[in-house]
Amino acid sequence: MKIILVTPALPRSRAGNRATAIRWRNILAELGHKVDVVTEYTGGRYDAMVALHAWRSASSIRHFHARWPDRLLVVALTGTDLYKFIRTSPEPTLYSIHVADLLVTLHDLAGLAIPERYREKITVIHQSAKPAVRKPAKSRARFRVCVIGHLREEKDPLRAAYAVRRLPAGSRIEVNQYGKAHTRVWAERAETEMRNNARYRWHGEVPHWQVRRVYATADLMVLSSRMEGGANVISEACVAGLPTVASDIAGSVGLLGKDYPAYYPVGDTRALREMLLRAEAEPAWLEKLRVSSQARVGLFSHERERRSWKRLLAKAA
Repeated sequence: MKIILVTPALPRSRAGNRATAIRWRNILAELGHKVDVVTEYTGGRYDAMVALHAWRSASSIRHFHARWPDRLLVVALTGTDLYKFIRTSPEPTLYSIHVADLLVTLHDLAGLAIPERYREKITVIHQSAKPAVRKPAKSRARFRVCVIGHLREEKDPLRAAYAVRRLPAGSRIEVNQYGKAHTRVWAERAETEMRNNARYRWHGEVPHWQVRRVYATADLMVLSSRMEGGANVISEACVAGLPTVASDIAGSVGLLGKDYPAYYPVGDTRALREMLLRAEAEPAWLEKLRVSSQARVGLFSHERERRSWKRLLAKAA
């Protein structure tokens, strides 16, 4: 097929939506399809559309459906679609869900966020990740916690920094954060936190090869988000053998599993602080987290993601 893949993320952006779109383009090309990646559909003849983001891509979805009502329309639901815009902007979000022939979600609990009548359209496609070789620490002088993701409200990005503000003097914990500030306000908050919190450092936006190096050398990752559609950083951390502490949102539970032992209540600084101290003090518990996350690795292989897309397109054949 000739497929148009719509993502709101601009070319050369390091946003998760752009990375997902490029990976899906490559997978669809492996399956023999011709794929154009655009930020907006403005016309042209295609056999199918894959639209990443029900709300942000709503105009493209509406345009394509009006012009080609009998052509395949696949809508991938993001975290903000599922946990924000379906409430704050229901008309365009639910329109996209309604006209879609098939829906893609990135974690197993996402269907609970949309009206029940649309759930039969869902195919869960777990995002794959390339392995990163772990490098044993040369020194135990530091316990390295990483936070990977752009600084914006939905990510609750400074929660780990807040959690290490007043740790015992003997603690070795430090937090290193990687990601672009979406606004100047978030940049100022991170810069202020660095000035006042010796355990925190914000590195800004960095290339993905550098993020992979962080996965290989960190002791723990924190995913503090208020909402996620199925964060690829979880896939990457699991595949890298890097334990994770995560907020107890559906997007994380739907990837790590209900029995994963390291969730804390969203926004609860004290609970996160206690988990960080436990991870530092109890190597056996940290190893339990690593083993639990490793048990999920099979979900995140390239071949599994490829098979998922093949099965989805077969549904429409």
